[in-house]
Amino acid sequence: MTDHAHDLAALREATDRLLSATEKLDDAALAEPSRLPGWSRGHVVAHLCRNADALVNVLQGRPMYADSETRDREIERDAPRPQPEQLADLAASAGRFMDAAAAPADWSRTVALRNGVTDSASRIPFRRRIEVELHHVDLGIGYELEDLPDDFIACEIDFLAERFAGHPAVVADDTGRKWTTGGGAEGGSVVVRGTAPELLGWLSGRRDGSALAVEGGTLPALPPL
Repeated sequence: MTDHAHDLAALREATDRLLSATEKLDDAALAEPSRLPGWSRGHVVAHLCRNADALVNVLQGRPMYADSETRDREIERDAPRPQPEQLADLAASAGRFMDAAAAPADWSRTVALRNGVTDSASRIPFRRRIEVELHHVDLGIGYELEDLPDDFIACEIDFLAERFAGHPAVVADDTGRKWTTGGGAEGGSVVVRGTAPELLGWLSGRRDGSALAVEGGTLPALPPL
């Protein structure tokens, strides 16, 4: 269940962790490759900055990005900035998003994101938390999927399972929690079992699923995010 106030508080904590970690990176570390193909750590930070502003646009009724070319160009432009500029932008853009998300509003309204995707305004803080938490992992600086808060892992698995319609499987972690992808769990569906961080890694494209156990078939091929 969406909890706007909880998601904002959790996002603030996640952002503080990210800012504290980024403070420890120098220019050389930011220029090193991240875990995302073709992106340096500076690209990841630049994306997080521009994503915060893009989600402010969403909350205020404007297009998320002018177009995909503008989004990509801005990330490339900002990626090589020196660490003080990166950190200042990361903090300032995060603050702008928190201000916009904390303003009184109709949180039940539908908002438009990219590529025709729509969602409830109340889910935007969690969408931002996804960006902050997973891209913190993508920086490759010691924050791993296993370090993510359990409530976030459970909610993100639920979010990702919901997106993967047409790719049926039951996903179960080692505590007994279950999620269903593809809209159904009956009739001999594949069951994928593992720890919650490993399941999240597979569903989010950050791990290959080799640490998971599969019953009733082979590991399903998941669609692009």
